[in-house]
This record gives sequence, C-alpha cells and structure tokens, in this order.
Amino acid sequence: MQHSRRPFQITLAAAAVVAAGLGGGVLPTASGAEGGAEGSGGTVKQENPPSFEEFAATTHRDDKGLYIVNGDEALSDRAELRRYYDRMIADGGPAQDGSTSLVVNQGPSGDDLWTAAEAGNLSYCVSDAFGADKATVVDAMASGAGIWEAEASTIDFVHDPSADADCTTGNDDVLFSVEPTSDTSFIARAFFPSSSDYEMNVLVNPDSLVSSGWDPVNIMAHELGHTLGFRHEHTRPESGTCFEDSNWRPLTPYDSASIMHYPQCNGSSDDLTFSALDAEGVKEVY
Repeated sequence: MQHSRRPFQITLAAAAVVAAGLGGGVLPTASGAEGGAEGSGGTVKQENPPSFEEFAATTHRDDKGLYIVNGDEALSDRAELRRYYDRMIADGGPAQDGSTSLVVNQGPSGDDLWTAAEAGNLSYCVSDAFGADKATVVDAMASGAGIWEAEASTIDFVHDPSADADCTTGNDDVLFSVEPTSDTSFIARAFFPSSSDYEMNVLVNPDSLVSSGWDPVNIMAHELGHTLGFRHEHTRPESGTCFEDSNWRPLTPYDSASIMHYPQCNGSSDDLTFSALDAEGVKEVY
C-alpha cells in the first residue's frame, strides 16, 4: 500500500496476542532462560546479557518473516531487531519515572497516533482466505472496532468487502489487511500507526482465535488498540514484570485491568475486557 504519512518507521513495528500464555519471543538471559514472569514479557538483565547473535538465534519469526519480540511485537528485519536489542540493553529494565491505563507509543516526532482525518477512515479488508472462518473474523473485527469507536467519535474502522478477494498489504484500496496465518505462536498480531506499508496488516490464527478461552471480540479489540498507537500496559514499572522498553507516554494512572494488559503479567482481568481507564485514555488523544 502507498500512503503519504510515513515520516519514519518505528522500531517496534507490530504487535500480537500470543497463544501459549502470551509469552513467546522474550529476551533471554545469559543462561538462556527467558526473562519475565513465567516466561512472559522481556526483562533485560544488565549482568551478562546475551549477545545479539544469541538473541537473534532464539527470536521467533512468523510466516511473513517478521521477528516476534516481547511475546507479541514484530520487527521487519535483522536491522530493526538489532536496534531493538541495543535499546533494550541500554534501557536495562523498567523506566523509573514515577509515572502514574493506556500508554501511547512514542516515535521521533512524539506520540505515534493517526491524525483526526486518518482516524476517521481506518479502512481494512478481511481476506477470503479465511474460508469458513471468515464470518467469525469479520464479526470479531467489527465488534472489536466498535468498542473503541463508542468511546471516541473521531475513530471509524471501515470494512471494505470489495477488497476481500485481494486482501494483502499490496492492496491500495484499503489502509490495512486482515489475513490468516498458520503460525501457532500467537493468536493475532497487528501494527502501529507509523509502521511501514509492508507491516500494515493484522495476522490472525483463526483456530487459536476461537479456542484461546478469551472472547474473540476482546482479542481483536486488543489488536486494534495497537493499530491506534497504544502499547501494552504491562510495560509500565507499576506492573513489576514483563517490561518491554521505555518508548511510551502514560495517558492515565496505571490500570492492571486494561484491555492492553496481559493477564499473566500481574494483570487483574483474565478476559481482556475494556476498562473505564481505557475509555479515558482513548478520549484524551482521539
């Protein structure tokens, strides 16, 4: 897809919900064990961190060739993986800024968000390749989008069924594509507003979507939160685990019940439901 608004490509280019405990692709410690609680998150230990070669060798790649880090964030190539690694080593752990539910991704130009005009036409297709599962994905996308739209009148996700037969990142008729994946390491992954055209898709494993134990609507709402520019709530120091990086700005007080907070990262919600503070945060920026 060709889009005029791409001044830069952020380091953390996409995001996903991971199937098995939401814990794949974390940064390993020097001993090879995964950081974070129960293998989730990506806490870097400053003492004897793994070399970049060790880290790259153990980082999962999805069926689009993207590197999956932090359990659910995708990087397009080895150069981006290196920049991510260098930043994690430099950060060394959770930001100790005393910040007090949503957090917005940060790029070189500040908040990573859509303009009002862009947010009002977030067009997408849902691939016919989903086959018998397509209706489930279409419904989950529509209902998940509706959760965000109900809180901010400037947001409008628009499904264009006429693009479903050719639903790829190369289709210029829509902003992003929703495509099936056979990768079982995650349920779904998405992108941020400043992601490159190649990364502007939401990949969904349809089998995992309906068998994870979570409502498919909430899963897709979580993913669409990333497409709006929102980071994982559990990267904040108040979580106490699952640190990712410091490339974010807090919008509300910390919210362990946020739809953007992994339950196993000291989250207080076990079903990814939308919280009152989520509503407050999205209204602040859209």
